[in-house]
Amino acid sequence: MLTKCLLIGSIEAYSGKSGTILGIAQQLQEKGVSIAYSKPIGSCGKTELMPMDEDVEFMAQILGLSKDNIGLPLVYLHADSLEKRLKGLDTQDYSQLLLSSAQKIAAEVLLLEGAGNLGEGSLFDLSLQRMAQVLDASVIVVTRYTSVLVVDGLLQAKKELGDRLLGVVINDAPLEQLAAIEEQIKPYLEGQQIPVLGLLPRHNLLRSVSVRELTKQLKAEILCRPDRLDLMVESLTIGAMNVNAALEYFRKGRNMAVVTGGDRTDLQMAALETSTNCLILTGHLAPDPLILSRAEDLEVPILAVNSDTLTTVEIVDQAFGKVRLQEQIKVDCLGKLMRDYFDLERLIGLLNLEKKAV
Repeated sequence: MLTKCLLIGSIEAYSGKSGTILGIAQQLQEKGVSIAYSKPIGSCGKTELMPMDEDVEFMAQILGLSKDNIGLPLVYLHADSLEKRLKGLDTQDYSQLLLSSAQKIAAEVLLLEGAGNLGEGSLFDLSLQRMAQVLDASVIVVTRYTSVLVVDGLLQAKKELGDRLLGVVINDAPLEQLAAIEEQIKPYLEGQQIPVLGLLPRHNLLRSVSVRELTKQLKAEILCRPDRLDLMVESLTIGAMNVNAALEYFRKGRNMAVVTGGDRTDLQMAALETSTNCLILTGHLAPDPLILSRAEDLEVPILAVNSDTLTTVEIVDQAFGKVRLQEQIKVDCLGKLMRDYFDLERLIGLLNLEKKAV
């Protein structure tokens, strides 16, 4: 069986590569196309001796792939691996290792996830352009929409990848700008021989973070409802004002995490009476038993942290939009978006895949 290699890369990290791969893979499987997944450059492995990457494990599980159709990371971008390479202690030919790994795959399409940007991995001869060259692979570049300047990055990708660039996916586009992107940016890119295979609108759920992930990031103690850590948090609110102003403020939020002092019982109660999915308490003070009781009844987890309010807010704020696709609710949401806004039939045509009757 001749395996087609399709590389999914991005201009910058956290652009939605994993989600794009997952959406493409699921739809191809539904059409009877056998697929495999590989992530040559790992970013979340535990150590060099323990090649376990969360994304790889997650993809294998969701897509039901056997170990024969999974390509484990060839190298991790850890400080020790980078240092060894710089000092000449690591002389491994990673591009040849990549080719050997891909040749062992027995699937019609091998989907490979690139590193954080076009050039990342160059130290190991595994930049996106180099991997595409070695594997004779086609490439899809995924980018988040931030402004019209996103066109610059896509033009640069076209310049570097040439005809290997099969198309692009513009992700996380604000709803109010979808029409302008469709009418101006998409035709321009198409005119530059850059097919726009997908234009995905912004969805708050995909930018959200689970209480479980926040607990992990904050190294927090769970004071109540450890069974509700799968609740999703879409926004962050700081409770540091008088209770009347706070209540009006809280009512504007949706699925919030509220950060406030452990001694602010009034603000904690106000938060619990609105759309709060998680209370995060600072100040090393235990909450009033009345708050714990009310949170138990409302099924709202309460977390206690050792960090101050400013540090806590910074950690939570950085988590939004930068957590990996690990929750089933996100998988389902992403799957629907890809079915509605990604042109799979065009991709199948560009890849020259044989259409099957399913």
